[in-house]
Order: sequence, then structure tokens, then C-alpha cells
Amino acid sequence: MSASKPLEGIKVIEMSTFIAVPACARYFAEFGADVIKIESKSGDNVRYNGLSEGRVGDPYENTTFDLENTHKRSLVVNLKAPEGREILFKLLEDTDIFLTNWRPQALAKLGLEYDDLKERFPRLVYASFTGFGEKGPDCELPGYDFTAFWARGGLLGTLYQKDSEPVNLIPGIGDHISGMFMAAGIMTALYNVQKTGKGDKVMVDLLHSSIFVQGIAIQAAQYEGLGQVYPISRKTAENPFNNTYKSKDGRHIQISMPPFDIFYPRFMPLIGREDLVGNERYTMASITKNKLHGEFVQILTDAFALKTAAEWTKILTEGDIPFSICQVWEEVLQDKQAWAAGAFEEMDYPSGKRTMVRPPVSIEGADVLPYERAPMLAENSEEILRELGYDDAQLKALHDAGVYNTWDDVKDFVFKASLG
Repeated sequence: MSASKPLEGIKVIEMSTFIAVPACARYFAEFGADVIKIESKSGDNVRYNGLSEGRVGDPYENTTFDLENTHKRSLVVNLKAPEGREILFKLLEDTDIFLTNWRPQALAKLGLEYDDLKERFPRLVYASFTGFGEKGPDCELPGYDFTAFWARGGLLGTLYQKDSEPVNLIPGIGDHISGMFMAAGIMTALYNVQKTGKGDKVMVDLLHSSIFVQGIAIQAAQYEGLGQVYPISRKTAENPFNNTYKSKDGRHIQISMPPFDIFYPRFMPLIGREDLVGNERYTMASITKNKLHGEFVQILTDAFALKTAAEWTKILTEGDIPFSICQVWEEVLQDKQAWAAGAFEEMDYPSGKRTMVRPPVSIEGADVLPYERAPMLAENSEEILRELGYDDAQLKALHDAGVYNTWDDVKDFVFKASLG
């Protein structure tokens, strides 16, 4: 085992689609685990989302699939066939982690729930990801990032400007957050296996994850009459120092100074309002008691409109004020600090070099595995089955029976589906 690959020797079986669980499994692959992605003959649907996400529809240039699935191997096996399930069971004999986001009823039909496997594989860490949890009246509903995390969890219904509409969503935000929660839970269970020799079941869902990340605000919502009820307007922000303001050249600037009264005497001179320093009207207590939020926000709005974003960047940076220009994605891709922090890496594609996003965790002594193309559908099927001891004759019989597939079997379908 290499000290530079902390998870080398760990074997992971991933049986999932879309983003959250694949992102979780990719985290383990990033640090050296052997991750085998089991797919159906049609494959993970993310293989075909290029055009709908504003990307090219080319299976050899699928930046989304590569983001979630690099460093894995792909096996296509028919789990409805007894021989297919036997292949899975052989894999599980020396597997440390089994991850799935299949709905419980689908797992039950195939005898692949945790209770079906725990006696046969006592050291297995079984990780189940769902939209709404595994208990309760809505546990069997289909759950996606947009619905379970954003809408049902309360984000879409509260975090938009009053009298406007909910924000436009993009794929993967709730999934990536929840996937990292799942990785944390798996590592906890895996550590316990090392101590006790006993595996366990880890459960994570989108709804609970959403509620947790909003925990401060959701808990505070119980105190009726003590704060504004969301959705709110930035024009009456509860703390005007935690708000956005527009510069002379039309850029939005986010400032963040939670201890309002501490920052006040230092910040006001920077915006040309030293005349207000010491004014008791604009303490946080006075603003709250007298409902002066809108009045004070307007003072800041007027001040920020007098200078460009570049001018404010210089003033606020020199004044050591927490702030950021509200960047668009094209700017983030060029952000020197993001590159220095290891957020990005370039990868060669048929159309040229593309910037890829790296996982947000780094370990000082661990190898940084360079990006590589994620496996084509079924690309590693025969390689994996040979590792399980299947010989040429057995492979031919299983292949002829449709128990497993290779890339040659499915590539025509993949290309056609990718191009819409």
C-alpha cells in the first residue's frame, strides 16, 4: 500500500446514476480506492446530458461524466439474471464499500437491501442514498436535487428577492453537498470496521442534507416576530452589512460583516460617510428596534454607486473588509486564486483543452491523481470478470446469454443517445 494513496487497497462497488453517489464514489477513487461502477446496458443517464447542459454531445468529451466518474472502472451486468447477481456477490466478497441510490423498492425486488447482504458480507459498509429518506409517508417518491434538496428543503421558497421569482437552478449543487456528507458517513463506518470487524449501513438523503445546510435559518424561523419572514428584499436586509450593492459600472458586490457594530466605525469612512461614525441612530440595536433597515441600506446603495468595481476592490481590500465581486462562471474559470487553491485542472479533449473542476479536499502527503477520461460504458467488463476468475469459455457463455456487455456491444447506442 502506498502512503501517497491513502485509500489504496479499498474496494468500492458503486451502483448508481446521476450525481450524488457517483460524486461520493469519485472521492474514494481520487485517493486510490478501486471503484467499480456497475451500470445497466443503457448506462448512467448523465452520459447523455451534454446538449441539455450546454455542452457537446460526444461521449469522448463528456465533462460532466468525467467530473463525477474519473478514475473508476465500468461494468455492465444484468442484475435481473441470477448469473448477474452472482457476479455482484463475487465482487462483494472482498468489497469494503457498496454505494447505491436505487430506490428501496427496486433493491428489495433483487434481494439487494442491506438486510439481505449483511450476514453474507459482515464487514461491508453499505451506503444508501435517497431523495427523502427511507422512512415516512413520502420515502418512496422519486427525489432529485431540484425537488428534494432545493424545493422541498425550503431553499427555493425562501432565498429569492421578495416580489420576484425563485432563482434559476443548475445541476449538482445539492448532489455534491450531499455526496460529501455520504463520504463522511462512510469513512466513519469504515473506521469502525477497522475497530470492530463489523460493517454497517450509512444513510443520507437530499431532504435532510438541505435542512442541515440551512440549519441556522430554519431553527431561527421558530421565533415568530423577531425577524423578517422570508422571502425578503435586499432593500431591507436584516443586517445591511451582509448584503449586495451595485457599483458605478453595474457590478454587484457582496459584503459580509456579521458583527455590525464592530465593523461600523472602520467601514463607514471607507465609503465616504465618516460623518455617520458615532451616530447612535445606526447601531444594530437602533436599526432593528426602529426598523431602519431600508433607510440604512439606501445610504450604502448610494455610496457604492459612486465608484467602479475596480475602485471598490482596491478600497475594500486595503481596508481589510470581507467582500467579493459577484463573479460569473466565465470569470471564475480565470480566477487566479481558484487556480492557486487547486480548484481547476486542464484536460485534453477532442475540441481542445478544457478546464475541469477538482474535488475540494486535498491531503498534503497524497498523490494528486491527474484527470483522465472516465470509462466508456462497459469498457472494463471483461477485465473485471477475469479478475473474478472467469475463463474464456465462461465469459463467452455469459456474454452470449446477455449477462454482461462490453463497450463494443453498446457504443452505437451511446453515440446515438449522446447526440440526441
